[in-house]
Amino acid sequence: MKILVVHGPNLNLLGIREPGVYGKLSLDDINQRVIDYGKILNVDVTCYQSNHEGLLLDRLHDARTWAAGIVINPGGYTHTSVALRDAISAIELPVVEVHISNVYAREEFRHKSLISAVCRGKICGFGWRSYTLGLQALVDIVSAES
Repeated sequence: MKILVVHGPNLNLLGIREPGVYGKLSLDDINQRVIDYGKILNVDVTCYQSNHEGLLLDRLHDARTWAAGIVINPGGYTHTSVALRDAISAIELPVVEVHISNVYAREEFRHKSLISAVCRGKICGFGWRSYTLGLQALVDIVSAES
């Protein structure tokens, strides 16, 4: 099974940006932990990050040809991107939305996700572990449906 993990804008600054909110691990550290957990689950994980909406859309479109599902942290696009929402809907793959912080304990604008309605589920507030929890959930979903 092949899974794509997508990180949206500013997540390349993990470990530097607001470590009290997002933790001290870098994006590379998180990617390695997710890849390692994928090996335990017998899953091949590919990670991708971009600060550019169009590149994220292109990666999602491409994933429909090879991935069984997607774990996505859309970052700030969570609250603003109809295009990202439409791409997730269009590719017809199971997608799990994840966030490092508990978005519901933060600013009001972070409480609304345009992405959630087209995802199978949402995991937030568990730090970097939100990714591994999302991966586990996704693998369970794909396995149950195949």
